[in-house]
Amino acid sequence: MKRLIKYAKIKRQHSCYERKMVVNQKQLIEEAKVAREKAYVPYSKFKVGAALLTEDGKVYHGCNIENAAYSVTNCAERTALFKAYSEGDTKFSKLVVIADTERPVSPCGACRQVISELCPKDMVVVLTNLKGDIHEITVENLLPGAFSSEDLHD
Repeated sequence: MKRLIKYAKIKRQHSCYERKMVVNQKQLIEEAKVAREKAYVPYSKFKVGAALLTEDGKVYHGCNIENAAYSVTNCAERTALFKAYSEGDTKFSKLVVIADTERPVSPCGACRQVISELCPKDMVVVLTNLKGDIHEITVENLLPGAFSSEDLHD
């Protein structure tokens, strides 16, 4: 598979890539496809990929990683977000999620909660599939009435 983005440098064992030029949505979708191919899905065979763009131009890949104890499986969206946070990147501008589905793939409830807490409310999340169907939604609309830190205060 050809890479659409020429990277300025690779940082720390391929945990993210810095962009050389502006990353557009089409390129970010291609990055999510690359991430999807790395999924570890021996049980469901359902590969999901994510590409998270930071405000300063880094792209973090995420894929779903299954486990025989299904409850500890990690989704692509959370993998990308946790990788970014663990590297100190906390400002995001776009997230793309892709899978081989009939309609654009939709994040699970756990991913929606994490996205709503870690991403700006007005950030666009691009949901897509391998057929090229695209649905764009803001974080706020992805999980209306999300539980937040404000709910924890007395």
